[in-house]
Amino acid sequence: MWRTIDYGVKSVMKKLALRLMRNCGAFALARAMSAGMARILMYHNFCGPGQTGTDAVSLAVVRSQLAYLRRHFRVVPLARVIEQLKSDERLDGLTVALTIDDGRRNCYEFLFPLLAEFAMPATFFVVSSFIAREDWVWTDKVLWLSDQPSCPDELSPGKIEKLFGILNQMRPAPRDACIAAIAASIGVSIPKEAPPKYAPCSWSELREMADSGLVEIGSHTLTHPILASITDEESWHELTVSRSQIEEGLGRQINSFCFPNGKPGDYRPSQVRQIMDAGYTSAVVARPGMVANGANPYELPRIGVSGHSDGVSFSKDLDGAEYYQAKLRSLLGLRDAHENHF
Repeated sequence: MWRTIDYGVKSVMKKLALRLMRNCGAFALARAMSAGMARILMYHNFCGPGQTGTDAVSLAVVRSQLAYLRRHFRVVPLARVIEQLKSDERLDGLTVALTIDDGRRNCYEFLFPLLAEFAMPATFFVVSSFIAREDWVWTDKVLWLSDQPSCPDELSPGKIEKLFGILNQMRPAPRDACIAAIAASIGVSIPKEAPPKYAPCSWSELREMADSGLVEIGSHTLTHPILASITDEESWHELTVSRSQIEEGLGRQINSFCFPNGKPGDYRPSQVRQIMDAGYTSAVVARPGMVANGANPYELPRIGVSGHSDGVSFSKDLDGAEYYQAKLRSLLGLRDAHENHF
C-alpha cells in the first residue's frame, strides 16, 4: 500500500514540476533551441466521446494537440522532410510530420475529419493483409485478450509489456500459437475478424483519404512481424508484397515504410538495406528523438503519442524538453529519460 501511495505522490510531484517548467518558459526555450530539427509524431489509435481504448487518443485530446501544433509549429507532409534530407537542404524551422500506424478504421473515423478541418497532412502506415481482411494484427489480438473479463495475470496492466517483449522475439508461428494458448487458457477463441474496436479501414476509405491530398499511405509490412524474428528472405517478401498490394488497392505509388514495433533490436542492418532495394524512399522507427540535418531517411525517429499523453507531457516531448533531458541523462550515465521521465 505504501508503495502505491509513494508512487502516486511522485507522479503528482512530477506533473507539478512539469507545469512549473512550462510556466517558467523552459518548454518555449527548448522549442527555440530545437527549431532546426523536424519532429515526427507517432499515433496508433483514436476514440470518440465516451469511448475507451488501449492507448487510444480521444477526439477531444487530439483536437487540442492539433490546435497546439497550429499555434507553435508548421505541419508538413513526411515526404517534405524526406525531400529536404535527401537534397541536403536545411530542414524548415519548427516542422512536424504526423504518422499513424497499423491501418485501423478509427483513424478514418476520428482523425481524418480533423485533418481536413485543420488542413494538416499525415502519413498512414497500413498492414496490407489487415486491410485485405485476411487476418487482423496479432498485437491487437493480445490487447483484445487483455479486455476479456477472465484476463490472465500476464495481460494485466504493468505486466502486458513484458509479454509483448517475449512475443516480439518469437517467430510468427510459435508466437501465434502462444496467443492461441493464452486464449484457450481462459476459455475464449480469437475471433476470425477483428472486433469493431480493432477493425481495419477498407480500401475505399484509404483511397478517399489518399485522394484528399492530405493523407499519404505507406507500408507497415504484409503481416506485421517483428523483422528481427524472421529471415531476410521472409522480410523481403513482407516488404515487397505489402507494397504491391497497397499500390494495387490504391492505384498509386507507395514510397514510405514503417518498421513493426521499430525499436532497437527489432530489425537488422540487412533489412534496412532491403527497404532501399525494394524502392522505398524512407522508413520510420519507434526510437524516440528528433530529425536533424543529415539524418538517415531510412531510420527516422519518432515521438510517440498515446492516450496516456496529457497536455503537459505532449508539450514536453514536442517542444524538445524531453530531447534535451534525455541528452543530459545520457551524458550523466543515467537511465533513458523515457524509462523514468517527468
